[in-house]
Amino acid sequence: MKKKKNLILENIKLLSAGAKGVSVGKTTEGKTVLVSGAVPGDLVNVRVKKAKSNYYEGEVVDILEYSEDRVEPKCVHFGTCGGCKWQNIAYEKQLDFKHNEVVNNITRIGGVSGFDIIPILGSEEQYFYRNKMEFSFSNARWLTQYEISSEENFGNKDALGFHIPGMWSKILDLKECFLQEDPSNQIRLTVKKYAVENGLEFYDVKAQEGFLRTLMMRQNSKGEWMVLFQLFKEMKAERIKLFDFLLSQFPQIKTLVFAINPKGNDSIYDLDIQTYFGEGFLYEEMDGLKFKIGPKSFFQTNYRQALELYRKTLEFAELTGDQVVYDLYTGTGTIAQYVARNAKQVIGIEAVQEAIDAAIEHAELNGLDNTTFYAGDMKNVFNDEFLANHPKADVLITDPPRDGMHQKVVEQILKLAPERIVYVSCNSATQARDIALMKDDYDLVKILPVDMFPQTHHVENIALLLKK
Repeated sequence: MKKKKNLILENIKLLSAGAKGVSVGKTTEGKTVLVSGAVPGDLVNVRVKKAKSNYYEGEVVDILEYSEDRVEPKCVHFGTCGGCKWQNIAYEKQLDFKHNEVVNNITRIGGVSGFDIIPILGSEEQYFYRNKMEFSFSNARWLTQYEISSEENFGNKDALGFHIPGMWSKILDLKECFLQEDPSNQIRLTVKKYAVENGLEFYDVKAQEGFLRTLMMRQNSKGEWMVLFQLFKEMKAERIKLFDFLLSQFPQIKTLVFAINPKGNDSIYDLDIQTYFGEGFLYEEMDGLKFKIGPKSFFQTNYRQALELYRKTLEFAELTGDQVVYDLYTGTGTIAQYVARNAKQVIGIEAVQEAIDAAIEHAELNGLDNTTFYAGDMKNVFNDEFLANHPKADVLITDPPRDGMHQKVVEQILKLAPERIVYVSCNSATQARDIALMKDDYDLVKILPVDMFPQTHHVENIALLLKK
């Protein structure tokens, strides 16, 4: 075991990008090497962390030759933060890797061929594309190896930023972040400065004590902002002073909300959210549709690219106004309502009751009387009785979570037998698995990869299947 841990593979040429953003190379014997911390095209020495019979997993020790696809990362936290892991790869090359991953998964795992491959739809904004960010307060700032070895006394270790990957109790204190447009950075830095200068306690995750716990910021396309604080305990006077100061500095904040959270986790879904300023929510518009976005609402974080995704989904559906559409895993009904104006009827199903409540509210807000929504576990709700009591679907849209669809759901889709299926996925591997289960009954006609998250390895894919 010790020998394996100290095994160094030398002169490994990294040839491509693999799953989860790793780079892939081969040893001289032809064994696959999966490498983190490098760029395809690099020539590297690799320290083996895991040795399997047919592949190695490792990390870069030395970069002997740099890939021509490397670029200088914008962020000072690159390599530590763990967020934008592809910031050192030219964006056009990122798109190539993502496009190829989707195509390889669909052909290899799905076992299908002969379909049209539309070139990946890149994001117009490669930075500052997120409309929601969450940051954590901590009194145990992450220290770099350089800081630790310098033996300096760093005094105040309060931090406001991201969890270090794999370090649940350590927070990287962010000086800058290129994911959410300003005033996101200014708000975060202002909050931290005020808190330190006024002696407000940052959360101690190990001892479970302190005052300031998390900071979440949302924005809409009109430039209006929501700020949400999670506080470990109530300190009313200090809270009011902080909130009033922040509102005086940033007129863009249209609503400020907070929750007292003494739990062992930061999840907000079971917390009582209180409104301090404004209405407690923002409105967002998408091609004439209006959506009410609260602190607990799910909404696509890359608004502009989500709009492109919905437009393409509608295009794939080819609705003429007289079709019945099923929307599985409908969430808050965003896609359902986006296509409803071109459909006879839309039926949406989603596991989370709060999401369905929001979908119903949004349908009323938009004057849509041809949508119906149901809450419950998909494999239990979408059963034979459901099919018997509802009109047959002409078009089925499905947008499941990363795990894809349960096999029982796929079986029900085959019983329903819609003429057209539009499958939107954030994981082309599980999407390909599900397509394989349907390939005896459906032809895969075309796919369109969509980049929702530049500077990361994540990619969405839209697939169109037609009944044979």
